[in-house]
Amino acid sequence: MKVFAFIPARFHSTRFPGKPLALILDKPMIQHVYERARSSNELSEVYVATDDERILKCVQGFGGKGIMTGKGHRSGTDRVWEAARKTGLEPDDIVINIQGDQPLLPPSVISELVLPLKEDSSLPMATLKWKIRDEADLLNPNHVKVVTDREGYALYFSRSAIPFVRDRHGKTACYKHLGIYGYRMAFLARFTRLPKGVLESVESLEQLRALENGFRIKVVETPFNSIEVDVPADIEKVEKILRATP
Repeated sequence: MKVFAFIPARFHSTRFPGKPLALILDKPMIQHVYERARSSNELSEVYVATDDERILKCVQGFGGKGIMTGKGHRSGTDRVWEAARKTGLEPDDIVINIQGDQPLLPPSVISELVLPLKEDSSLPMATLKWKIRDEADLLNPNHVKVVTDREGYALYFSRSAIPFVRDRHGKTACYKHLGIYGYRMAFLARFTRLPKGVLESVESLEQLRALENGFRIKVVETPFNSIEVDVPADIEKVEKILRATP
């Protein structure tokens, strides 16, 4: 069993066209993500999966590995599946799906994500959560929230603030879902053949496809938040953090 990371990247984005190539401190965002993933000791290899020649040339330009995929994929996971299939992975290999808009991704979270998949061979899928500390994060629909059962398996993901606290004086921990996934290759093949679910459609969250079809998703809490670049204005926030990092 080996662990491979794939970073799905497309040029056309409604909120931020050309996002993977946006410069962050004079370096393309996709390069920041690739280099952080590559520094993880868990990974046998890292690939960028893209349908755009501009992104592929950029990746090859900084010495990375890229795989061209079709343009008609309904989600990043479907793009990852095509790329993983082309590399000839084994059914028990672990595929890590890293979002291309997380240039501050701590490499250590990859180890946190991989651990439950290594410990439990029956587990098909895993992801991460982070305890929300700011109400603005809770109310931001770009930040997906997750609730789990007592064993740490996902009950639901939503762009809304969940759980809803009925008593305005009540308090409970709320968690942000970090957009990084771990799949067993055999499950990924099955997952991508499933029809798009109703909840997946209304929330625009592909992980709900797994829940709607009865699959378990282990959600591991991490102390690290991942800052996503959703819109151009987010680049300034990321650059500020990078400048302050030794």
